[in-house]
Amino acid sequence: MDNKLGKVLIVDDDKNICEVIDIYMLNAGYETRKCYNGKEALDIFGAINPDLVLLDIMLPGIDGIEVLKTIRKNSQVPVIMLTAKGDTFDKVLALELGADDYIVKPFEPKELLARVKAVMRRYNFTEKDPEVLSFDDLTIDIKSYTVIYKGEEVKMPPKEFELLHYLAKNKNKVFTRDQLLCEVWGYDYPGDSRTVDVHIKRLREKIKGGINWQIETVWGVGYKFEVK
Repeated sequence: MDNKLGKVLIVDDDKNICEVIDIYMLNAGYETRKCYNGKEALDIFGAINPDLVLLDIMLPGIDGIEVLKTIRKNSQVPVIMLTAKGDTFDKVLALELGADDYIVKPFEPKELLARVKAVMRRYNFTEKDPEVLSFDDLTIDIKSYTVIYKGEEVKMPPKEFELLHYLAKNKNKVFTRDQLLCEVWGYDYPGDSRTVDVHIKRLREKIKGGINWQIETVWGVGYKFEVK
């Protein structure tokens, strides 16, 4: 199969949902693998090294949150969580643990496909972007997805890194939460602008700022990476 768009691992204990997603992904040009439980997902993940994972939260045996934790120990591959639950805790927890996005069932397959494309786009940065951004006590390397703060590497999930990178490369420019959702997540995220707040909070816990720079809150508007 022509694998121009990449390999997608689909993990859901509902075989009907897996089949529907599989059809849409194949028709869109992706190569796919399906499985129905957490253990099998981790086995297949290690075997095929997918380019993106669609991962149900509620799985038999090893649940989706634990699968995500295991994936994030060794890989920054994009992960979109699938959940039938409307519980905000699950959504926020998944994002904090490194999920790139989530979608609540029931969903339209076309919407899922749009989100897959958006997430994949965020992993294909253009060559015009500088590979390394350097500030006082802070280095952001887009090529290796690493952040060095005060001489030590700071581990962070992909979306935290991409949010930091986007703000830093647009230093002193103020962005609303909705703008950051569109630019970093790649599409409108209506009703969930606090996703940005969660990621900003986590970033501030890991990097406290420097002599000449800071992640600033612009009250009533949004955020900026301020460089003096």
